[in-house]
Amino acid sequence: MLVHLHVKNFALIEEINVDFNNNLNILTGETGAGKSIIIGSINAVLGQKINKDMIRTGCDSALIELLFYVDNNNIVQRLHDYDINIDNNRELLITRKIANNGRSIFRINGQVVTTAIVKDISTKLIDIHGQHEHQSLLLKKNYIELLDSFCGENIIEIKNNIKNKYNQYIKLCSKIDDSISDEQKRKKEISFIEYELNEIESSNLKIGEDITLQNDYKRLSNGKKIAQSISEAHSLINGTIHNSTIDNVAHCVRILRDISKIDENINDLTEQISNVEIILSDFNRELNDYINSFELDEQHYDEVESRIDLINNLKMKYGNTIEEILDYQKEKEIRLQELINYEQYIHNINIEINKLTKEIENDCDILSSIRKNKAKEISEKIVYALKDINLINADFIIKVTKKEKFDITGWDDIDFLLTTNIGEPPKTLSKVASGGELSRIMLAIKSVLASSDDIDTLIFDEIDTGISGKTASMVAKKLAHISKEHQVVCITHLPQIAAMADTHFVIEKKVENTYTNTLITSLDNKSSIEEIGRLLGGLEITDAVLTNAKEMKTIAKKIKKEI
Repeated sequence: MLVHLHVKNFALIEEINVDFNNNLNILTGETGAGKSIIIGSINAVLGQKINKDMIRTGCDSALIELLFYVDNNNIVQRLHDYDINIDNNRELLITRKIANNGRSIFRINGQVVTTAIVKDISTKLIDIHGQHEHQSLLLKKNYIELLDSFCGENIIEIKNNIKNKYNQYIKLCSKIDDSISDEQKRKKEISFIEYELNEIESSNLKIGEDITLQNDYKRLSNGKKIAQSISEAHSLINGTIHNSTIDNVAHCVRILRDISKIDENINDLTEQISNVEIILSDFNRELNDYINSFELDEQHYDEVESRIDLINNLKMKYGNTIEEILDYQKEKEIRLQELINYEQYIHNINIEINKLTKEIENDCDILSSIRKNKAKEISEKIVYALKDINLINADFIIKVTKKEKFDITGWDDIDFLLTTNIGEPPKTLSKVASGGELSRIMLAIKSVLASSDDIDTLIFDEIDTGISGKTASMVAKKLAHISKEHQVVCITHLPQIAAMADTHFVIEKKVENTYTNTLITSLDNKSSIEEIGRLLGGLEITDAVLTNAKEMKTIAKKIKKEI
């Protein structure tokens, strides 16, 4: 549920704070007061692209915050999947800061996140229906998504199966399309692959040998320096003119041993120097072994250098490492066999394609059956909902037919058919529905969908465009009905809908100190009646208008109790 909205320095808004409540939240205001800015700010924090010009004039940045209460465990799990923490109070804060250089920073509970994550999370939290969204009903391509939204989680697995298998199917078909049917081209590719494989195979590569060779090369290329340094170390240990270090240490050991016979306190020192003598003797022996084994082998140096050059040349052609070169070799060996056994290769692919086709068609059949059953059920519910909003004679049909060929969505072709007059056959929605009817049809669809989904908050932005009178009252009742199961936020210009408000806000535009500012205020019952009166009477709000407004409010309360 949407708990709080905070907007600062966005468009005409200097700063507003709005506390939303359960059930039906109504926002009204004069034309141009900034109702669209409120919805725009909510859309912005939920990831919609906006222009940096939306930052209030004279400000460096804008800030928008939405606070939700989350009681849906699926959303909590999704947050955990993104490593986003949510406390025991189940409060979720989404923020967006927009800088005047056009950059934005999104945060969820203080953690910086991407736009994609915000959009993913927000689709589970809130559903916004704008005043022009009903036009999407004119686009047939949207129908399958709408129908699938009614089917819910029942079709997620089967749709994913079709999607994955279809992608495999397309790849296999591409292999057929990309295969070389020209015999001369095939022979050329065979010849070139054989040359590459021969070059790699003849090198007899071993994983890790390039590192060993580099170490050998470093040692051999610095042979003279190593020999000189070893010789100097040997001289320091063994001595030249004077006694060697080892002789001196040995002499020291003998002296201390003689003294220790007289003074036992010298025993520790004697033991320490004795250990030094042993270590030096071992070191000297190993140093001599290294000197005896070390030789500057020019031929070995040339062999190492040549081998390194060979491997580096292969790396330039086939991969950055020996592992990558060997992987390339395996790929080319497979490709060579495909080209040599070309007919068998194509035959095997066709077998896989036929197998996948049967599996996809079977999945499509299952998915289509689910869609057809749900389409019939939903059509009946939408017809019932249309009657609730004064489309008494309407008949609405979700038609599911089979396409010539399956695709990533299956093989169903979905069409929405409507008739609003008795005796007239249903026709494609785009050909028979007026603008006002489209608004009501979308409201009916949303009301049916709302009863089957778990999105807590629904926002309707002037969905009542093009309706009035009795129809407006019926739409108001439908919104009140939806708000029994969901939190509803509705921007309206109709008094019939405003009267249904459980919480009523008014949006106003004021000029203060030469700056225009949009404000939003929560109304008490008296102020709400006055605002309904303004919607009824325009500029002149008479006592009769206020009496009418008060009566509308009383009737609305009675209707809500009966729902």
